[in-house]
This record gives sequence, structure tokens and C-alpha cells, in this order.
Amino acid sequence: MRAGLLMLAALLLACPWAVAALAQAPPCSKTDFEAVVDEAAGALRDLGRQNTPTFQARLRQLKDKRRWSDDEFLREAEPLVRDDTIAGFDRKSEDFLARITSGGQTGPSGGAPDCAVLVELRTTMKALVETQKAKWAYMFGKIEAELRR
Repeated sequence: MRAGLLMLAALLLACPWAVAALAQAPPCSKTDFEAVVDEAAGALRDLGRQNTPTFQARLRQLKDKRRWSDDEFLREAEPLVRDDTIAGFDRKSEDFLARITSGGQTGPSGGAPDCAVLVELRTTMKALVETQKAKWAYMFGKIEAELRR
């Protein structure tokens, strides 16, 4: 065993790039993948819980301020929740979700998880959450502008 450790040490000293590769690719497990997905899912749920009731209340305020009937409200408020920018946020989110669902957790042989995929998954999940935050901010900006008019 000692001979094996000495050989590994000699190889690492002889190949400095191997040390860098080992340092850049920490081991990962299925649990790490699940944790990233759970964290992002929780952040998205929290965004919905925080923003949906407030946004709906602001929509009701606008309806009352403009004295819209229910039919008028549905017609007049639609641009506040559907426009090209919001559709762009939705397309971007769908692209992130497609990347997330198409990425595998295991290596090509179905064995150990691919840690490079985990890094990409973290980045994609973070981008998805940021996209949804930006979408909410945009929609709140639109409704606040309407309420000020």
C-alpha cells in the first residue's frame, strides 16, 4: 500500500496538471444533484409564494381604481401578464428547463455521476431562478406604472 501511495505522489509531482484536474473536479454524488434541484425548486416555490398574492392584490387594486367589470378586467389586465417580454422570460425558462431535464447524472457507462454536469446544473438552475426573479420584477414594474396613472 505504501508503494502505491509513493507511486501516486510521484505521478502527481511529475504531472502538475493532474493536481489541478483533481482539485477542479471534487467528487459528487446523486445526493449532490438532488440537493441542487431541491434548492432551485424551493427558490422557485418561494418566489411564487411571495409574489403571487401581492401581484394578484395589485391587480385587484387596479381593477377597483379603474372600475372595470370582470370582463373589462380580463381584457384590460391581460397585457400586464402577457406581452413579448414576458413571453421571452418564459421561453428562456423553458430552455433552462430543457437543459436541466436533458442532462444526465451519471457518466456514459451509467456509473459514477458526472461532476461536470453537476457544475452545469448548478449554473442552469441559478439562471432559471434569476430569470423568474427578473420576470416578476418586470411584471411588478408594469402594474405599478399602471397604478400610478
